[in-house]
Amino acid sequence: MQEDKEEFEENEELFEHYKIIADKGQAVLRIDKFLSDRLPNSSRNKIQQAAHAGNVVVNGVVVKPNYKVKPMDEVSIVMPYPPRETELIPENIPLDIVFEDDTLLVLNKPSEMVVHPGFGNQSGTLVNALIYHFQNLPEADGSENRPGLVHRLDKNTTGIMVIAKTEHALTHLAKQFYDRTSDRRYQALVWGDIKEDEGKIEGNIWRSLKNRKIMDVFPEGDIGKTAITNFKVLKRFGYVTLVEYKLDTGRTHQIRVHSKWTGHPLFNDADYGGDRILKGTSFTKYKQFIDNCFQLLPRQALHAKTLSFTHPKTGERMEFDSELPADMQAVLDKWDRYIMGREIEMEEEA
Repeated sequence: MQEDKEEFEENEELFEHYKIIADKGQAVLRIDKFLSDRLPNSSRNKIQQAAHAGNVVVNGVVVKPNYKVKPMDEVSIVMPYPPRETELIPENIPLDIVFEDDTLLVLNKPSEMVVHPGFGNQSGTLVNALIYHFQNLPEADGSENRPGLVHRLDKNTTGIMVIAKTEHALTHLAKQFYDRTSDRRYQALVWGDIKEDEGKIEGNIWRSLKNRKIMDVFPEGDIGKTAITNFKVLKRFGYVTLVEYKLDTGRTHQIRVHSKWTGHPLFNDADYGGDRILKGTSFTKYKQFIDNCFQLLPRQALHAKTLSFTHPKTGERMEFDSELPADMQAVLDKWDRYIMGREIEMEEEA
C-alpha cells in the first residue's frame, strides 16, 4: 500500500476529476457502493474498473473496490488526462412546447427525461434538446451546463417547465422563483389517508447523512435549507390519497422527501420507500392490483400540473396547466374502479 501511495504522489500525469469528503456520520461502506451513491449516473461496474486501474484514491492512497469508506475520508477519482468542460451536444429530441415567444418557452416534460447533463449522463437530456432547437440560450451564474433553466424537475417527474431565452428573462424569472411570486402546483398520489384536508409541511432539507442519493428532513433547523410545502387533499381512496402540493421553496426532491417525512411516501417512489405496499389488505387480489398499478406507472406518481408567473417582458401574468400524463391517469382510474368495487361488495354483504 505504501508503494501505491508513493506511485500516486510521484505520477505527475494523474489529474483529479472528482473529490468527495465523507460526512462525519458516514456509515462504513464499500467504496464502489459509496461512489455509485454519490455519482448515481455512473454504474458500480464502471467504478470498480476505475478502482482496479488505480484511479480511485483515498487519503492519498490508491485503493481497490472493496476498500471500506470511513467518516471524513477524502476520496478522489484521478485520470491520466485533465478534466475538461462538458461539451453540450445538440440533439434533435422532440419537445412538447405549450407556449413560446422571443423571451421564453413553456414545455411539458415527459417521464424518463433528465433535465441537464451530469456525470455519466451527457446525452438525451432536456438541455441537449434545447440547444438543438434554440441557439445561444443564457446560462445562469453557477449553473454550468444548464442554459436557460430557471428550475428543474426530477427525471421521472412530468409536467410544466419554463425556459428563459434571454439573459433578462432568466434573471427576471429566477428572481420570481426566489421571491415566491411564481406559483407552482403539483399533483401526487401518496400512500395513506391524510388526516387533514389541507395544511403546511415545514422542515429543513439536506442530503441524507446515510445515503447521498436521497434527501432528508432535519426538523431542528441546524442542518439544511428551509423548505415549505403546502398541501390540499383532492381525492381520498382510503389506502392512497390524491394531493395537490404548492411549493413555497424549491429544494431538491422537496415534495418527495416531505411526503415521506410525514408518513405518506409518493406512490411507487423507489428512492423514498413508496415502491411497496404500505397500506391496504393482505389479500392476494389486492397485492396483484398494486403490482398492476406499479407496472402501469413505473415511477413516482408526481406531476407538475400548473405554473404561473409574470412575463419578464410584457408584465402580463401567465398561467399554464397540463393534463395528467396517461400513466398516472390510468392508475387513478384503476383506484376509482377498485374503490367502487369494494363499495358494491360491502352493500351486497349488508
